[in-house]
Amino acid sequence: MLFSTPYWLRRLYGKDLIWEMPDDGRTIYLSFDDGPNPDTTPVILHTLKQYDANATFFCVGENVVKNPELYEMIHNNGHAVGNHTYNHLNGWKTSKARYLENVQKNREVVNNLIFRPPYGRITRSQKKSLSRHYDIFMWTVLSRDFDARVSRETCLEKTWEHTRPGAIVVFHDHPKAIEKVEYVLAQYIERAIGRGYRFKALSSKRDGLF
Repeated sequence: MLFSTPYWLRRLYGKDLIWEMPDDGRTIYLSFDDGPNPDTTPVILHTLKQYDANATFFCVGENVVKNPELYEMIHNNGHAVGNHTYNHLNGWKTSKARYLENVQKNREVVNNLIFRPPYGRITRSQKKSLSRHYDIFMWTVLSRDFDARVSRETCLEKTWEHTRPGAIVVFHDHPKAIEKVEYVLAQYIERAIGRGYRFKALSSKRDGLF
């Protein structure tokens, strides 16, 4: 069970994917996939605000259309947003043409130049095309907050164990993960702050911000 991405897997995926950020000090990049969702997004935003922690929300287009006020709330709280396809498509099970069309459809509601493939599954052909227009962010640490086999205590300890400066950490803005997120997120942030870490949102290299 992987909580961090091993070097051999990064090599297997090839170039043009961002797995971690440059170490500019003790910085962590929190990210939340699959929202916005009325059962989870407000809880996450409240916790982040308590600690003045910035994060990135990789949003599914159909969820943005259903919950525009939550999407606006993410922006108003100073967080970044990224493209996570319009219908949360698995790239390994989707033709290149349909996949690219779905990403573009999401661009109409999530207008940003950062992208994360749902499930982390993207083909070389899809990646090659998308990398011309997007910075494709994967992750350093996978919290496994979605995995019923993982207790909330294990989720916290393993996520922290694999954290390092520049780490991109994935949680989920989804009802199936909220029990663990509620337990883990505040404790994780407090532990990180206590060790001198700060939290930043991800941005596109095309913006010249990193």
